[in-house]
Amino acid sequence: MPKLTRWLVKASLIYLVLALCAGIGMAVPQAAFFAKNFPVYLHLLTFGWLTQLIFGVAWWMFPKYTQAQPRGPVRLGWAGFSLLNAGLALRAIFEPLNAEMPAALFGWMLVAAALLQWLAGLAFVVSLWPRTKEK
Repeated sequence: MPKLTRWLVKASLIYLVLALCAGIGMAVPQAAFFAKNFPVYLHLLTFGWLTQLIFGVAWWMFPKYTQAQPRGPVRLGWAGFSLLNAGLALRAIFEPLNAEMPAALFGWMLVAAALLQWLAGLAFVVSLWPRTKEK
């Protein structure tokens, strides 16, 4: 299993545990903090767990790029991994802050988080696109 796949799958499992903990926190009536942070829960679950798991398996299982470079541009895959996790971290930090005390800075940090996640998706598409070819 390629190193990038291992990192993506392990990170996805960590995000799954974090999302499940946030889900439990949202179910506790006394935990008002968690109840207001459904968007964080949703991002941890969909982008943190599901998207990273899909990216990791796709990176591993898609057809070879070339014999010399079976996975193609590996740096682009690592860039996608880094961008996605940076975006998730910003989202997890600034979504609750913006919910508690809205501020322009917090709003712009959420825009930056969304941009990083979009760039991560673009990096993975660009890195995997050449591997979707006929035999």
